[in-house]
Amino acid sequence: MLEEAMTALALTGATTVVAAMATDAWQTTRTGMAVLFRRSGRTQQAAVETQLEGNAALVAQAEDPERARQALIPVWQLQMEALLRRYPDATDDLRALVEEVRAELPRAEQHWVQTNIARDNGRIFASQLGDVIVHEHPDTSQLRPPTPASAPGTGSGQTS
Repeated sequence: MLEEAMTALALTGATTVVAAMATDAWQTTRTGMAVLFRRSGRTQQAAVETQLEGNAALVAQAEDPERARQALIPVWQLQMEALLRRYPDATDDLRALVEEVRAELPRAEQHWVQTNIARDNGRIFASQLGDVIVHEHPDTSQLRPPTPASAPGTGSGQTS
């Protein structure tokens, strides 16, 4: 169970770090990662900082930055798992870094596309994040005006 929690935290950390690459949250992320990996010694810390900068440059220059980020997540998950195995006391620091970076990340843009096509007198009732309001309009070709005998105020039995 402890191994699962560590793996989940490493994945969360990796996803957060990679999401911050090429965003305004990058400097906070880079600094936090340097502090986190300082436990491994100056040489390892410098190697991690170099790797972070190289990966951030890949994301920034990528034709599809999200694809680049997705490819980098497993690499950083392994790095963080190794760090947490070696230094279990880094768990709280990684959680704090994740929260700090997430607060700085831009909100994901939500974009929905909905295509509805009705044919041959079909009806569509559709909604995205709202209410469905239906207005029925009678088919006027089927309506006939009332006949004089059935119209109010006319017909047999009435006297003037």
